[in-house]
Amino acid sequence: TLSRCAFRETHTKFARAIWVWTYGGVDDCLIQEVVHTSIPSHVHTIHRTLSPNEETSVYSEVTAEQEATAPEAKPHPEPMDITIQVAGPEHFIHAEAICRLIEDAARARGTGIAKREPAYIRLKMEEGKAVIALCGDEVAGFCYIETWSHGKYAVNSGLIVSPSFRKRGLAKRIKRRAFELSRQKYPDAKLFGITTSLAVMKINSELGYKPVTFSELTSDDVFWEGCQSCPNYDVLTRMERKMCLCTGMLYDPAKEEKKEDDSPEKDA
Repeated sequence: TLSRCAFRETHTKFARAIWVWTYGGVDDCLIQEVVHTSIPSHVHTIHRTLSPNEETSVYSEVTAEQEATAPEAKPHPEPMDITIQVAGPEHFIHAEAICRLIEDAARARGTGIAKREPAYIRLKMEEGKAVIALCGDEVAGFCYIETWSHGKYAVNSGLIVSPSFRKRGLAKRIKRRAFELSRQKYPDAKLFGITTSLAVMKINSELGYKPVTFSELTSDDVFWEGCQSCPNYDVLTRMERKMCLCTGMLYDPAKEEKKEDDSPEKDA
């Protein structure tokens, strides 16, 4: 994990690129070119993991070398019959395994241990606010829904894929199912996320998310307190939550519905 100064220096150009993209309307090809030339080749991905109390976040930088040498479970042979479904009380037995996946992922990434209590996972299952991927009786992946500002905003959180099932596009499938569930349960809620990952930006873009300023996201203090452990939290506070190194992405159902209503195909 980089020091505060090194982290900030590494991503200064990246932040500027995202700022230009958000406010200047630069096309995707240009922004990706700027980002790739701004971030050193050793940087592979940046992860954000929430802690159990939802008020702290752990940010880590994972290099390609670390990811390649990190211990992973032996991949399952093809083909695999993986089912992705809304989790319920019948899946309570998997809560401990899900917590271990989250904890192991945090340890492998060098972020310390970001624990998730089984009781919290079971609560999300009981409320019908979680998606689980199963291969037989084995947990392949998981994700759950959180809401902010009295249901005005919703976020898909805790996305995790077991090492045995990675590099198969499973994260994208789970994310899409969680997105669909969020739309079903909170049809009027704006779905959002903040990220520095181009891969996540791509998945979100395919689902209809758009880059926005932080002013368009939730003003819920509890959500933003989750950024306190980030090395760049001082940037966020100095900018009065208007911008940081993360890109805010938002899916606004009202705008999407209006876009559909105005489409030429519908008029035809």
